[in-house]
Amino acid sequence: MSESLFSKKNMALLTGPLNSSNPVTVQVLGICSALAVTAKLKPAIVMAISVTLVVAFANVIISLLRNTIPNRIRIIVQLVVISFLVIVVDQILKAYVYDVSKQLSVFVGLIITNCILMGRLEAFALGNKPWPSFLDGIGNGAGYGMILIIIAFVRELLGSGTVFNYRIIPESWYITNGGFYANNGMLILPPMALIIVGVVIWVQRSRNRKLIDN
Repeated sequence: MSESLFSKKNMALLTGPLNSSNPVTVQVLGICSALAVTAKLKPAIVMAISVTLVVAFANVIISLLRNTIPNRIRIIVQLVVISFLVIVVDQILKAYVYDVSKQLSVFVGLIITNCILMGRLEAFALGNKPWPSFLDGIGNGAGYGMILIIIAFVRELLGSGTVFNYRIIPESWYITNGGFYANNGMLILPPMALIIVGVVIWVQRSRNRKLIDN
């Protein structure tokens, strides 16, 4: 049983989105949230976890219902499932991490329109069983989250001199204290997130020539 659950094919559903089929850097999906919630590391991690849970469980639900959903209303059913899960996640965030929920603002609700979710439901969950669909959701959520965390780490460290709001770059290094360093305020602005995504894509494609050929 364990061999079938964690077969090579199933494991590829988890590992593929981390590299060769990453939803952000290869499929270019979910870019909006990458720009909006990555000025700080904490909200980026919360968003990554939220999207991962929503896409994983939405995949499972749609997979379970796939043989009973009329084709003409499948998009409506998918949106209802995603909306329900997003509402649950939003309420949990407000109950347990209210400060982060305020930082994420409307972007939690906008998970509903995240192309990654609809893409995985259409491309995978409608044609596969629940377990592979769950793995596919976890893999794509993790691939998305990995990019968000990389972007947020760079932006917070070089833009604010902190990581998780803890001071990393010593105060004595700053020009105002007689040092040589100044935070790059431009990194906090959304356009810089797009530039960092571009750098990540360039690094990934330079290391994986197959992506260039495709």
